[in-house]
Amino acid sequence: MAGKQGISGIEPAWDGARVELPKRVDIVVIGGGVAGVAAALTMAEWGVPVLLCEKGRIAAEQSSRNWGWIRKQGRDPRELPLMLEAQTLWRRHAQALDTDIGFRQAGCTYLCADEDELAQRESWLEHARAFQIGSRMLSRKEMQDLLGDGAGRFRGALHTPDDAQAEPGLAVPALARRAAALGAHIRENTVVRSIQRTGGRVSGVVTEHGTVSCETVILAGGVWSRPFMENLGLSLPQLAIRSSVMRTAPAPEIAPGSIGATGASIRRRMDGGYTIGRTGAAQFEIIPAAFRHLFAFLPVLRKRWRIVDLAVGKSFFGPLGHYRWGDDGPSPFEDVRILDPEPNQKLLRSVLESTRTLYPQLAGAQPVESWAGMIDVTPDEVPVIDHVPEIPGLVVATGLSGHGFGLGTGIGLLAAQLATGRDPVVDTSGYALSRFRRGPAEKAA
Repeated sequence: MAGKQGISGIEPAWDGARVELPKRVDIVVIGGGVAGVAAALTMAEWGVPVLLCEKGRIAAEQSSRNWGWIRKQGRDPRELPLMLEAQTLWRRHAQALDTDIGFRQAGCTYLCADEDELAQRESWLEHARAFQIGSRMLSRKEMQDLLGDGAGRFRGALHTPDDAQAEPGLAVPALARRAAALGAHIRENTVVRSIQRTGGRVSGVVTEHGTVSCETVILAGGVWSRPFMENLGLSLPQLAIRSSVMRTAPAPEIAPGSIGATGASIRRRMDGGYTIGRTGAAQFEIIPAAFRHLFAFLPVLRKRWRIVDLAVGKSFFGPLGHYRWGDDGPSPFEDVRILDPEPNQKLLRSVLESTRTLYPQLAGAQPVESWAGMIDVTPDEVPVIDHVPEIPGLVVATGLSGHGFGLGTGIGLLAAQLATGRDPVVDTSGYALSRFRRGPAEKAA
C-alpha cells in the first residue's frame, strides 16, 4: 500500500519500503507505544540524539487499544509517586500537541458492590492519604447525584476528582509527532532484530534496514519485550493476556469522567459515546513461556482465577512463543507487524448487558465497534523499569500490566533518566528487574 501514511502521520511508510536510518545516535528506543514514545519525546526535549524504531505503526497495538484512563486512584503504592509525575507531564504535553487528544481532568469513580469491595477501597485510601491526591469516599447523596436510580445497588464509592483521561488513538501518535518536531528520529516499519555489543556493552542495534550505532538502548516493546530478551539469552518474567473492549454510539452523559464497577467500567469519550470493558476479565493464552514462569505467576492467577480465561490455541506455536532467531534473517517482529487479536464477543455481550443494568441512563446504548489488545503483565502487575545488569547500556521499560497508558509519560521520563545517567525522579527499587530473581541471573531455557 505504497504512499499510505503511518498512524503517527510523521512520514510515508509502507510494507517493503526502504527506511532511511541515521548512522549513529546516542539512544535507540525499541517500541512505539506510549512508554517508548514518551521516552523519545523526553530525550528530544533534552536535545539528546535519539532514534525510535517501531516494527509496525506508532501505537497500533495496546497503546491505542486501552481504556484511556489516566488515574492515580487504585494504584499500587509503588506507582503513585511516578503517577503524580505522569499526570503533570500529560497536562503539559496536552497543551503543546498539534491536536486535541481529549485530555480532561474529569475525575474517576470506583463503585463498590458489596462490603468486601468497600473495605478494599477504604484500605487503599488509607495508604493513599500520604500522597495527598484528594481521593475520598462519596456520600450517599453524592452517589445519588452521580448515578440517579442506579445508586441503590452500590454500598459506596471511591472518587478522585482530578484524575484524567485521553483518547489513546490520538494521544500517542501526537506525542510521537511532537518528538519528531523536536528532532527525534521516529521510524515506523523498522524492526530491531537484536543488539550489537562491544566488550559486553551495547554498541548498536541491528535492524531490518541496517545497523545503527548507539551507546544505550531502551527496550519498550510491550508483549514483545520478553521474546526479545530471551533471544539475548535473558529471562524476563512477563506474559501476555488478551483484553477485549467495546465502544458505543453517543449516549446520555452520566459523568464526564471514568466510572469503574465489577461488571462494567465506562469512560465518556470525546465523540459522546463510551469505551466500556470489564476490569480483570481477560484471556490468558498458554504458550511455552507460561510454563517457564508459572511459579512466579501463581499468586496473580489465584487472585483472578474466577475472571481469567485460560486457553491453549494456535498462539502456543505463534510469534510470542518463539524466542530464537538470528541477526541476518527475519524475526517474529517482521512476521507480525501489528498484533491484532480477535475480541471475545461472548465476554463483550456480557459487559454490555452489565453496562445497561448498572447504569440505567445507558439502557439504550448501542455498540458500534469492538477490539482486543495483548497486555504485557508481570507477576506483581507493576512495570519493570531498570538497567539490565547482564548487558551494560540496555534499559528495559515493560510490563505495564494493563494500566500503563496513564503511567506511560512517567515511565518514559524515568527510562530516559536511567538511559542518560540522570538522577531518577522517583525511587526505582519498586520497578527493579531483580525483584523477580531468586538467585543469580536466570537464563532463558
